[in-house]
Order: sequence, then C-alpha cells, then structure tokens
Amino acid sequence: MSAKDAYAVLMERLGHPGSTRLRLILEHLMTPEQAQMVAALPGTPEEVSQRTGFALHKVRADLDDLFFKGVTFPRDFDKREYFRFARSIMQLHDATQATQQLDLGRDRRFFELWYDFCINEWYPSWGNAMAGLPQPMLRVVPAYKAIKNLRGVLPCEDFRQILAAQELIAVVPCSCRYCTTAIERYCHRTKEKEQWHCLQFARSAEYVIKRGSGKRLSLDEALMLVDQIEDDGLIHTWANSTALTGVPTSCQCCRDCCEVYVPLDMLNLPIGKAWEKSRYQAKVNVETCNGCQECVERCPFDAIDMIKPKDSKKYKAVVAQERCWGCGVCVVGCEPGALELTLVRPVEHIPGAAA
Repeated sequence: MSAKDAYAVLMERLGHPGSTRLRLILEHLMTPEQAQMVAALPGTPEEVSQRTGFALHKVRADLDDLFFKGVTFPRDFDKREYFRFARSIMQLHDATQATQQLDLGRDRRFFELWYDFCINEWYPSWGNAMAGLPQPMLRVVPAYKAIKNLRGVLPCEDFRQILAAQELIAVVPCSCRYCTTAIERYCHRTKEKEQWHCLQFARSAEYVIKRGSGKRLSLDEALMLVDQIEDDGLIHTWANSTALTGVPTSCQCCRDCCEVYVPLDMLNLPIGKAWEKSRYQAKVNVETCNGCQECVERCPFDAIDMIKPKDSKKYKAVVAQERCWGCGVCVVGCEPGALELTLVRPVEHIPGAAA
C-alpha cells in the first residue's frame, strides 16, 4: 500500500473520503510510513509488521509514538500490544488536541488545520447528524450552586454526586477551547490555557493519565474545579439518563467553542437537537432584580431579556420560558440573588427515572 493510498484509507474510515483538509491534518500527525502502519490496523505490532513489511522495532516505536499523539489506541495502555485507529472523527479531534503535550504557540498551525476542517467540513455534517437523532444524546445538569438548597433533586441532577460516583477522575484541556485559544478566537467564558475543564472518567481517565495528556484529580480537586466552572458560566452536560457512571467524559460547555453547540448554531438549528433541558427553569424576583444585566450576558441560550415594568424606573430581567434550559448559570452569577431555579418538569422527564 502506498503512502498516498494509506491517507486515503484513513480518510474514508473517518467518513470524509477525498477531504484535502483532513489529509493535511493526517499528514501533520503521521509520516507516510506511519500512515501505512495505521492503515494496517487493528492488530499487534507483529501483524502490522507482516502486513507492511516494516521492521518490527520500527512498528513498535511508531505505534507507541502515535499513541501519545492521540492517533492510535491500545487495548491495554501499559502493555500496548494491540492497537486500533480512531473510531470516529470526533475521537481523533479530541484525542489529538486535548493534550498538554501541545504548545498553543508552537503548534498553532496544527490547530489552524483542525479549525479549518471543522468549520468547513465536519461541523456542517455533524450538525445535520445531530438534527436527525431520535432524542437528545445529552442532558443539561444544573449548576450545583443553583440547586443546593432545593428539595427533590435527583442524584443524576447533582453534579457533585455524579463526581462522587466515579472511581477515577482526570482533567484535560478542552479540545474545542484549546483550538480556539491557539488561533486567537478566544472564549468569552473562560481561559482554557490557565484552567482545564474537560473531565474524564473510568477508562477515559486512565487513557489521558497513561499517555500524559491530562492529569488525575482527587474528588476534592474535582469539586473545587466544578466551583470554578460554575463561576465561569460553563454548562455541565451528562448522558440523558439516570446513570451516574458509565459515561466517559463530561464536557463543560460554552456556546463560543463547543463541538456540539457551534455546529447547530452554524446551521441555525436548536440546541435541543442534541441537549435535553434539565427539570428546572430560571425565575426572576422582580423586586430584588437591580437591572445589572449580568444574567443576560451569562445566559448561553439567549433566554433572558430586559424589560421596563410600568411601575419601575429600572429595567428588570425576564426569562423566556421556552428558551430556558435550566442550567443555572444565571443564578450562580446573580449578585443580588434575584434569580432562582424552580422545578417545572416531572421525574419522568429524565429517561429511566420513575416517580
């Protein structure tokens, strides 16, 4: 197999045959010989050596190198005796960019290649794919600070309980925000260069720890990070079910950069195609509201407007119920305490839950 054919094979496996943009990314990640090895996967180094004709010691070294780059995925992270290629473009996107091994200045060209490919090819097709889902794949989990004093909160709605249920937790740089930071399209919510936000669990946590792309967190460290996440105005997302475990990653999302939100925005599709609302909804105490508009700035769903009541000299916040996703970001950032989350949906709203 020629190197040219090898890149073509990998592009086809990733669902983007003939993509010039994706080819540039793959060429950046792999030498022509490495591309031939990866195209020969899945298999052991011995099998790849036989299929390609490359020396076994070279195959072992190169597949190992590509593991640390996020291109190959061993069955056992320690022994690394059997490898496969990325299962999807999303896995390759996240694994190759969500790593502390990259430098935002030195590796800017790599991030530019990914951004160009995402905006022009992957995001449009990914957005249309999400639009065709039978139900949202993820659910918004309300900020803990917005629900900590409420009754009837389910364990799967309490992000602290979700974290406490995990046996292993790690954090990596968010692939989306790392990319936008590197190309100077900065997130308005937070600074990924200074604080990582993408949480990994179980085998995914083991993966990022073993290859050095992220770092392990204790439960206390994870809880402290969650406090910062909520202060920054990022959105917790989780599986749209009652599960507390079995989910490999919890993104802490923003509208500026998210690989779920941005594609839908590009296609003028509602975020409800991918995310289900929480059971909660924001409510404003008009008497307490001082008209500061901080909630308008923090709301990622454009669900808050300012109106001037007849009996008031100040503008007051008002929540558009149909646009509120119950994330609690506005509540956390409301200094006068004029906003609160109220329960508006039954237990059955979450698939698998029962009254």
